[in-house]
Amino acid sequence: MPNTSDTASTPPVGDPNYLVGLDLRGRRVVVVGGGTVAQRRLGLLVAAGADVHVVSRVVTPAVEGMATAGQISVELRAYADGDLDDAWYAMACTDEPETNAAVVAEATAKRIFCVRADIARDGTAVTPATARYDGLSLGVLAGGAHRRSAAVRNGLLEALQSGVVTDDSEPVPPGVALVGGGPGDPDLITVRGRRLLARADLVVADRLAPPELLAELGPHVEVIDAAKIPYGRSMAQEAINLALIEGYKAGKFVVRLKGGDPYVFGRGYEELEACTEAGIPVTVVPGITSPISVPGAAGIPVTHRGVTHEFVVVSGHVAPDHPDSLVDWSALAKLRGTIVLMMAVERIDKFATALLEGGRPADTPATVIQEGTLRTQRVVRADLATVAARVKEEGIRPPAIIVIGPTAGFGAAFDPQP
Repeated sequence: MPNTSDTASTPPVGDPNYLVGLDLRGRRVVVVGGGTVAQRRLGLLVAAGADVHVVSRVVTPAVEGMATAGQISVELRAYADGDLDDAWYAMACTDEPETNAAVVAEATAKRIFCVRADIARDGTAVTPATARYDGLSLGVLAGGAHRRSAAVRNGLLEALQSGVVTDDSEPVPPGVALVGGGPGDPDLITVRGRRLLARADLVVADRLAPPELLAELGPHVEVIDAAKIPYGRSMAQEAINLALIEGYKAGKFVVRLKGGDPYVFGRGYEELEACTEAGIPVTVVPGITSPISVPGAAGIPVTHRGVTHEFVVVSGHVAPDHPDSLVDWSALAKLRGTIVLMMAVERIDKFATALLEGGRPADTPATVIQEGTLRTQRVVRADLATVAARVKEEGIRPPAIIVIGPTAGFGAAFDPQP
């Protein structure tokens, strides 16, 4: 006999919701309401492959755009009983409590699970705080405390992304990853880069790679400092290549951690060639490159509508008159857009002179950003005629980015105040 005692009818303590994943591919889902509340939910339904139908008197432009693109269907009218026929799942997302209640009532009568957006406990389903990560679907419920569930979801996602929590207990097979560490701030490494770094057995790091990232490594991780200091001692590229190859042959997962992006004046492709010639599998993880991000951190866009249609990134490791120089400085001077010089502090006088002699106006704005994106960032503003003197007066040292062109005069409001 069924248990009909009072004890059996007492609701269980805690969250009564049962977390489950629904396969909605090709199945009819009805969303009543087309405002911003509904809009936030439609993307995941479409991504899940659901056959989504929206019933609403009005819809937002974003919802209308999804309908125009064929991702959903929309009927511009009031909800009516019977709209949930053949639905597998429903959402009541209007700003009318009586309409939402009617939708839930129809869904309950037809045994269709239904989310009620305005009063979650009055629905028969609750939308969890969700995220997707590398093939995983994460969902967190907190008894209707949406901010709490979102905070836990965000924390778990960040832990997975950073490698603090791993979703794979298997060791990483031997190989090499060329990882761009970003412009300096450790928070600006990519999610994938940080995850691979957390799983490394051996890290070969440049001087410009964010040192805080190395502090996060476990005690078992070997770190080799490539010591590629401009104009000072450096680890020969061949020695770096050999370190990567020997690390792999020792059965290790090796991360080559660079500042910026591996392929922007980072010799990343040379290391890729060395590894592939040795039969080593290589993963390349692009990084946020400093010639764009460092000016951005100083409030300077490298392009701006109506001002510049191009920007050029130039290495300053050799002077304009050096036989090894591959830059056509006279052609560069004739461009009207933005020039971003890297590794150019020591020779800025020669580069400025070459641009002036090539016809670039003397009053062209020129801004120097030292240690961009870090708390020690310094911004020095000048023009092409005075930038070399200003660099010397201010004692600017590498690493620094020099921006020349109309947009280099932008962003003065972002400069730190004394």
